[in-house]
Amino acid sequence: MFKKILIANRSEVATRVIRACKELGIKTVAIYSEADVNSLHVKKADEAYMIHGDPVKAYLNYYKIVDIARRAGADAIHPGYGFLSERPDFAEYCRKRGVEFIGPSVEHLKMFGSKLEAKRVMKELGVPVAEGSDGAISDIEEAKELAKKIGYPVMIKASHGGGGRGLRVARNEEELINQFKTAVAEAEAAFGKGEVFIEKYIEEPRHIEIQIIADKNGNVVHLGERDCSMQRRHQKVLEIAPSPVLTKRQREKLGQICVKVAREIGYYGVGTWEFLMDKYGKFYFMEVNPRLQVEHTITEAVTGIDIVQEQIRIAAGMNLSFSQKSVNIYGFAMQFRINAEDVTRDFVPSPGTVTAYYSPGGIGVRIDGVVYKGYRIPPYYDSMIAKLIVWGRNWDEVIRRSRRALDEFVIRGVPTTIPFFKKILNDPEFIHGKFDTSFIDRKIKEFTFIKEPDPEILALALSAAIAAHHGL
Repeated sequence: MFKKILIANRSEVATRVIRACKELGIKTVAIYSEADVNSLHVKKADEAYMIHGDPVKAYLNYYKIVDIARRAGADAIHPGYGFLSERPDFAEYCRKRGVEFIGPSVEHLKMFGSKLEAKRVMKELGVPVAEGSDGAISDIEEAKELAKKIGYPVMIKASHGGGGRGLRVARNEEELINQFKTAVAEAEAAFGKGEVFIEKYIEEPRHIEIQIIADKNGNVVHLGERDCSMQRRHQKVLEIAPSPVLTKRQREKLGQICVKVAREIGYYGVGTWEFLMDKYGKFYFMEVNPRLQVEHTITEAVTGIDIVQEQIRIAAGMNLSFSQKSVNIYGFAMQFRINAEDVTRDFVPSPGTVTAYYSPGGIGVRIDGVVYKGYRIPPYYDSMIAKLIVWGRNWDEVIRRSRRALDEFVIRGVPTTIPFFKKILNDPEFIHGKFDTSFIDRKIKEFTFIKEPDPEILALALSAAIAAHHGL
């Protein structure tokens, strides 16, 4: 087992990895930018080193990061998610410098770094894929010809990256012309590569993903599925495990397909096979995320398996600590991405200082976050400041418990998405499990949000009014 691990990331995921390391008896090393000097992950680690300069590039400078790991005596690096987590050049450099990269092989990082390559491999192995281009589309005329062939609507997707960027839907030729240019520009800006491809757009789909864990000795298991259909502008905001609509038979069939593919290509580490499920129950492969997912927490909640600890054990060459037969899915879990965003202003990111903080608790409630009273949220990173994970024995209980937890959750000083989730949990369609990837974008037009004044400002105003009344 490793003696010391450097976490090449920040915020809540860094804290999550530190917790797993502590339970395994492993020392931890944190890195941080000047903007993150007061982040909890810095305080929780056994050692912490600042990387000066640009607050984003600090977490991308892998030469510096590996150098810190070697000087600190770390024998492995955990990349978390985002930043360097899917960079094959980073993984290769780590291993060349004698520091183990906690993740898949360089070969698989390269394979799944291109959605086109991943799609080609899956198609060869018999995994169902949506009809579309076999390679990158170079110009709009080629795009128009292919769209006519497979029929509208079509989806234009960036070949590299994810997170909903470089992804556009076109329902006719005019939209295709406009959206093609936008998708290429977004892909170039976000990922440095403007390659895009086209595939048939699946109407009213559910976004279903299968969690895979495989060791280096050929043992592969799946931990069931997550339903990530609750998205806003193609970005996940609320995830559920298991899906309230999948049958046990569908779960096993899809899980076995993913296990078979992972075993055939020699994949090891954690990975997520993502699919779209149409309204007829047919599945279509989307992509593989060869890393820890933001939403891994809900799979942990319904299986009781610490995915991060298994990930570390696998990187150290150990076998999985469990078999497929021992995996049981119990109850339902939801993860709410609590973002510092103003829901009254079209979800604009709103960094600032947290003036009051109270986290919910009780049975089945978990918080993964780094927010506390007085913490200043930096403006340079993703707006997510905490993850609320709620578990219940059944669908009804997880909804009721989630409502209670959100009511208890207090964050003042910055607007958050908490009011948004309260609306969702009281929507009749959601309560009955009737939602797909278009649900939020449709419903947001129906939701009404009232900007809540800061209680401290109200208290000051009240004090001033009382003083004025008494002539003070």
